[in-house]
Amino acid sequence: MLTFEQFLTDAANRGEAVNTLFEERLFELVGVLHKISNALTAELIPHEVIGGLAVLIYVEEANPEQTALTRDVDLLVNRSDLERVKSAAAKHGFRFRHAAGVDMLIFGDAGSSRNAVHLIFSGEKVRPSYVAPAPPIQPERKKIHGAEVMVIPVADLVRMKLTSYRDKDRVHVRSMDTVGLISGAIEAKLTPELLLRLQHIRETE
Repeated sequence: MLTFEQFLTDAANRGEAVNTLFEERLFELVGVLHKISNALTAELIPHEVIGGLAVLIYVEEANPEQTALTRDVDLLVNRSDLERVKSAAAKHGFRFRHAAGVDMLIFGDAGSSRNAVHLIFSGEKVRPSYVAPAPPIQPERKKIHGAEVMVIPVADLVRMKLTSYRDKDRVHVRSMDTVGLISGAIEAKLTPELLLRLQHIRETE
């Protein structure tokens, strides 16, 4: 049977292992992000980081203690630029794949979509059932791990997360709200349906 001191030591070791895995996975994701961002920037192709990685960038800037890891890199691009995106990405080691209705760029020789960049198209609904299409591309410059990337504005990110409204989207909204990113000005621009979703998150999660 473990003594209390042994239990604390074991718990600390587990915590360090989790932190190490978090940092390694984040480093891996950010590396993929910088590669594709640099490729598209070099070709002057409009784009912006969206999804969980955008949430991470904003939350880490506001309060690093509230940062949560995300699984994917998601980019918003224009449908009209898709062929240019594919060409620019190929020059930097990415392969284009369309699977299960999703357009993605996979880095290197990976056989899985672990390090895939998912492409979402501005002005189009991510799913037919969504109440609104993805917003126009009007990014803000933010730094992550010392390099600049183009990131979706917070107001657009909140609307996209409330529109999607999956479990992980609600968690992301909660994280942004906890660090004060969802201002009154942002709330005022939400549709009644999205505002109700925000209120539900605040009351139940």
